[in-house]
Amino acid sequence: MDDIIAKTLGNWCIGISWGGVILKVALSVFLGTIVGCERATKRHAAGMRTFMLISLVSTLAGMLDGYLIRTLDVKFPLAIGATVVGIAIVSSNTILYSSKSQLKGLTTSVALWGACFVSVLIGLDLYFVAIVSFVAYMLCLTLFMRIEYGFKRRSNHFEIHLELKNKNSLQDFVTAVRRLGLKIDDIEFNAAYVNSGLSVYSIALTIISGAFKKFVRHDDIIAAIAQLEYVNYVEELD
Repeated sequence: MDDIIAKTLGNWCIGISWGGVILKVALSVFLGTIVGCERATKRHAAGMRTFMLISLVSTLAGMLDGYLIRTLDVKFPLAIGATVVGIAIVSSNTILYSSKSQLKGLTTSVALWGACFVSVLIGLDLYFVAIVSFVAYMLCLTLFMRIEYGFKRRSNHFEIHLELKNKNSLQDFVTAVRRLGLKIDDIEFNAAYVNSGLSVYSIALTIISGAFKKFVRHDDIIAAIAQLEYVNYVEELD
């Protein structure tokens, strides 16, 4: 079945022609710029230029394989396969393990891979599929992120990064959170701060009873913990 947009625009946008090449390159770079700007505003490792280049390379791979399949009867999309594997390797390097025992960059890693596939569709003249996929892709990155954030902030399970002024205060903290109706599921000492003079932990908590039980925002609980005199700093881990 022919792509709806390609069929509407005409043969000039299909295959390796002046119009087709310009349209594919411009569209892929434009879509890559949109995603890159969204990621850059959140200060992620992969920004606008990275997404632009990945989109461009993926579109070129799609055009090359499309040309080889049509003209030389090549059976396997070799350029697309190599590009997808290469970008998977690049995207995996955007995943970082922070000093707060927290994984960073998972969404950006998947976003890079997703941009690759959208751009490959453009290179194969599947404009309609690419644009619909891109709309769904951006909804996942923006709108659904806010929905997820709202649910996470009201979940009965969450994790915090806790800095205590001295190690002897840990037992006092455990007693205090139990009085608040919180259960400690796990405590992990963070060795990255061993010479800082602070005792730093990643702590998994569950709201089990008390005033916080009815889906109170985690921010309110964090604010209550921050008021404890032996707490130097506390924040929720995403």
